[in-house]
Amino acid sequence: MQSLGPMAVPREAPMLREDGAIGALPTIPHMHTSSIEFRGQPALRATGADGSTLTVALHGAHLLSWTTADGRERLYLSPRAVFDGKTAIRGGVPICCPQFNQRGMLPKHGFMRNLPWESQGVDPESGALTLRLRDDDATRALWPHAFEARVAFTLEAGQLRTALSLRNLGGGPFGFTAALHTYLAVDDIAEARLEGLQGANRWDAVRDDRHVETAPALRFESEFDSVYAAPAEPLRLVQPGGTLEIAQGATCTETVVWNPGAALGAKLADMPEDGFRHMLCVEAARIDEPVQLAPGAEWQGWQQLRVL
Repeated sequence: MQSLGPMAVPREAPMLREDGAIGALPTIPHMHTSSIEFRGQPALRATGADGSTLTVALHGAHLLSWTTADGRERLYLSPRAVFDGKTAIRGGVPICCPQFNQRGMLPKHGFMRNLPWESQGVDPESGALTLRLRDDDATRALWPHAFEARVAFTLEAGQLRTALSLRNLGGGPFGFTAALHTYLAVDDIAEARLEGLQGANRWDAVRDDRHVETAPALRFESEFDSVYAAPAEPLRLVQPGGTLEIAQGATCTETVVWNPGAALGAKLADMPEDGFRHMLCVEAARIDEPVQLAPGAEWQGWQQLRVL
């Protein structure tokens, strides 16, 4: 195991307060990182000052695990996920970019989740563990654009922030869609509910039906696959064992909620038959209106998970 060492940011960095005055940013604890192997694949493990950890594969910059200081795993990773350095990994946080699902000519969910990324270490200013992907001959054969993608993971006490950015390095504009396809760990999907989507426009992909969500809390009794107009306030995943707050940036204009249910779950070769009982995808996404990125411009979207 190769240790990359602890890194920290200055304790008193300036910030602009809401009232316009200059104050100090809260201290960002150091994060110790090391290179490891995870199911035979190269990965990075980061440990926060409070003992929380995250594990990210270089393949796809795929977040595999987030454990809080109490030792509880907050993400679902299928025990049947394929780790061959080529196949998309079932669970964790896949990066879907520059295409969501099959909405375009690219492979499903684009190509970024299936390529090796480079570690950029811990950023000394933000305290985030950052990985980078740049275009090459293989990406340009699929998508003829010059780009740099980065994903940054920030650990704080009881909190994880994942931020995806894409910069246009070419001479012309391009369009893309994206999602952070987060698989949240659930003790029992029958006892879980998701609050905060009442009043949002919804496309129910299972029934191909569009309507306004009326339920104050979503419950999951069968296959659930819906795209919502992202609400302004965070969502709450409520379980008997506790509540997780789920927030996303305004540039992610949709929220996707997915659980395969028993019938579809049984058809997924890389998930156990009962796997659907232990996961719920809540995704920060930009889907309905693709981002149009000018030369030299950069887009960023983020999702933040916080234990309440």
